[in-house]
Amino acid sequence: MNTKFITNVSVKFNPFKRSSNACRFFLAQLPANARTTMKISTTILLRDSQEESMLHIKLKNGKELSLDTEKLKIEDIIQEVERHSRALNRQAELAGER
Repeated sequence: MNTKFITNVSVKFNPFKRSSNACRFFLAQLPANARTTMKISTTILLRDSQEESMLHIKLKNGKELSLDTEKLKIEDIIQEVERHSRALNRQAELAGER
């Protein structure tokens, strides 16, 4: 997964719910040096919390993605992030910022 254009990741999930797997897997996909290149904030909900899992990603161009991890699988989330990263990579290549 190309994380070059991600500036901020905010994750809120309940680790005891099966529906929060996508959040945990997304965090696991981030590279080891991710904390040096982006701001990552995680919020762990309590076992009996009724709040929904949330994944909020901010990109370098200011675009913000709020993804519903209750309904999306990890493949869908990665595909959405990759789609935006490819578009930003294409813009950077056209501007000569490679």
